[in-house]
Amino acid sequence: MPSLLGVSLVARLAIAADVMALTMYVVLGLDLSYAAAGGVTAALTAGLALGGPVLGRMIDRHGLRAVVLATVAMQGVFWLSIPVLPYALLLGAAFLAGVLMVPVQLVNKLGIAALTTANQRQAAFSLDAVQGELSYLLGPSVVVLCAAQTSPHAVAWGVGAAIVAGGVGLLLLNPPLRADGEVDASAHQRPPRRTWLGIGMTAVLTMVLGTTTLLAGVDLAIVATLEAAGQVSWAAVVIAVFGVASVAGGLIYGTLPRPMPSWLLLGLLGLVTIPAGLAHDWRWLCLAAVGAGLLTAPTLSTLADAVSRLAPASVRGEATGVQSAAHSAGLALGSLIGGLAIDVSGPGGGFATVGLAGLVAASTGYLLARRASRRSSRWARRSVEEHRNATPLVTPQRNQDVVRTGTRT
Repeated sequence: MPSLLGVSLVARLAIAADVMALTMYVVLGLDLSYAAAGGVTAALTAGLALGGPVLGRMIDRHGLRAVVLATVAMQGVFWLSIPVLPYALLLGAAFLAGVLMVPVQLVNKLGIAALTTANQRQAAFSLDAVQGELSYLLGPSVVVLCAAQTSPHAVAWGVGAAIVAGGVGLLLLNPPLRADGEVDASAHQRPPRRTWLGIGMTAVLTMVLGTTTLLAGVDLAIVATLEAAGQVSWAAVVIAVFGVASVAGGLIYGTLPRPMPSWLLLGLLGLVTIPAGLAHDWRWLCLAAVGAGLLTAPTLSTLADAVSRLAPASVRGEATGVQSAAHSAGLALGSLIGGLAIDVSGPGGGFATVGLAGLVAASTGYLLARRASRRSSRWARRSVEEHRNATPLVTPQRNQDVVRTGTRT
């Protein structure tokens, strides 16, 4: 586990910084607008959302090394060729690079499910969430600092080199993705998608979408609030406080004796986000960020744990990929609805809108999970009743055969 987390951290730091690296390259290297940079990053994000389920299914079928080798090769070609690509080709290449991004987060989650027992996964997935928060906290900041000292071309090459290095590390480590006794899709027929992508999994994916929608909207609302107050230079401080609080929340949650329901954590996160719109100063925003940050990593870790438990081992890669797609879709949706709310009603409206989105997702997840639980209970009772009804039909015939053939008692 320490080796897996250490190797994946290198690639996750770079992947978290790739959007910033591409933005700075388009704006500073190509001398184009931020809108043009947004087009490239949107293409990359769309590729990430599409590629998650595809790569997960390929890992289920063909194993880790074949998939990681293909994605490492794609990333090496993409980042090396950036300086010679015109903008139109850069858009298409960014989309393909997103589809074939090194699946570090996916491998992390599959490795955790394989290397831990059920009572260890709360702590392990909390560490995974903490690692994700550290990546988003440090990766873009390192890119900005390096861009101030070197050229945007060098920064892009550095990010690409780090992604490739992380992928090569995964190839060498080759962590197990199935626990002992679990089978993979190549050895047995894959279960139909409807058998595992049911109401329970839909509830979890809905809450994943709601969580990342909330988080993306909060980032925008923080910047908008500070810009309105003339304190935009403090945005990095507030976001850093948010990230540190999330890291602390993940570490604390990992030590708790039992997990909390995902819908409850997401609902609390939505509740503490709404009043953050009342803050009009960076100090009060820091206080609000602590409350939301403490709940962020625990919410993400419980959702990852739920996906690993609900998905059969032979399709766990695809299920985790679908989770990654919901994660990326939530980031895009949060930026959209958060930005619209800020334009219409100001920063406070942005906080309220994404906080309510989190509450709606938590409520929907709770209702769907209850429905799935009731359906499972009905099937269990029906199976017991059928077994009981079938037993008397067999026993008399067996007794008659015993008497008729004179078998010893």
